[in-house]
Amino acid sequence: MSQSLPTIGVDASRSFGGGRTGTEHYATAITRQLIRLAPGSMRLYFRTAPVETPPPGTDVLVLPAPRLWTHIRLASEVARRPPAVLFIPAHVMPLFCRPPAVVTVHDLGYEHFPETHPAMSRAYLRWTTRRHVRHAAYLVADSQATKDDLVDLYGASPDRVRVVLLAPDAHLAPPSPEDVARVRHLQGLPPDAPYLLHVGTLQPRKNLPRLLAAFAALKDDHPELRLVMAGMRGWGHEDLAGLAWRLGIADSVCWTGYLPHDLLAALYGGATALAMPSLYEGFGLPVVEAMACGTPVLCSGTSSLPEAAGGAALLVDPLKIDAIAAGLRRLVEDADLRAQLRGRGLMRAAKLSWESSARQVLQVLTAVTDGR
Repeated sequence: MSQSLPTIGVDASRSFGGGRTGTEHYATAITRQLIRLAPGSMRLYFRTAPVETPPPGTDVLVLPAPRLWTHIRLASEVARRPPAVLFIPAHVMPLFCRPPAVVTVHDLGYEHFPETHPAMSRAYLRWTTRRHVRHAAYLVADSQATKDDLVDLYGASPDRVRVVLLAPDAHLAPPSPEDVARVRHLQGLPPDAPYLLHVGTLQPRKNLPRLLAAFAALKDDHPELRLVMAGMRGWGHEDLAGLAWRLGIADSVCWTGYLPHDLLAALYGGATALAMPSLYEGFGLPVVEAMACGTPVLCSGTSSLPEAAGGAALLVDPLKIDAIAAGLRRLVEDADLRAQLRGRGLMRAAKLSWESSARQVLQVLTAVTDGR
């Protein structure tokens, strides 16, 4: 397969690094699989040397630049020695891009909930998305919800947008009791206390004030219950700890900060449920990661989350604290419901793989190189 493929360039500036969030994890997982599917055809462009060494069978170029890396350094490199197509999995197109480009658009949540993004960030996202719709050869969307947004809000041609769902990592599986006990100890959780888990950067679109308020509504009946918040601090996180104090639940909330994936698997597996009532998600990777670890999931019934869940999660209205609290209560108190969601979640996660996702992306890339 690789012998018949021309060179495919990949903006790897957000791949194979440390401290990855969802988009960086996607970029790394997709790129890793593309290299495996088309060895010898991939040329990876980095701004700095990658933390993790990419798999063999690829051309790695480190292009250092103090600023304007995308629009000057990367643009000049692909103009001087253009690949047949440039894939941008988690970043933006150069202003002047000589080869045709395929860009992944992860979400347009800033259009639905503008107050959850800083003003400068909103302006930049609108500008870059508009450019991608106008100038990219193809767009890849994480979900049908994101594709619909691109078509409805930005006038993208449906024929130029391909939906490619995300996937849990292949190694994710229900963890052993020993692994769960180890991660509990590392995070200072009591050995037998049940806990609900949220995974994601602490930022407004995650709807965390309502999640904290919903959790507080359970505490009188379940004083032993904990809420574990796993994720790095993002914009707008500042008052969450203060809110927990005002709600009287500060001693029951564990803030882990960013956790590597090897610890997350055990944290998922030990949780009573994953709670992800986000205002908006382009896909919601923790939903399928939790399912792969055998953890029941509660998530919003809006944006892309029903697609990610695939009928295997308890869906709630993210704007209603009472609805989130009622859903959490059902999961805490109903062992039969948890068992049902666990089984359905494992089946849902098994239907998704990064290899399948990468094959679909590769189809798009080869369609561009073939002039289709």
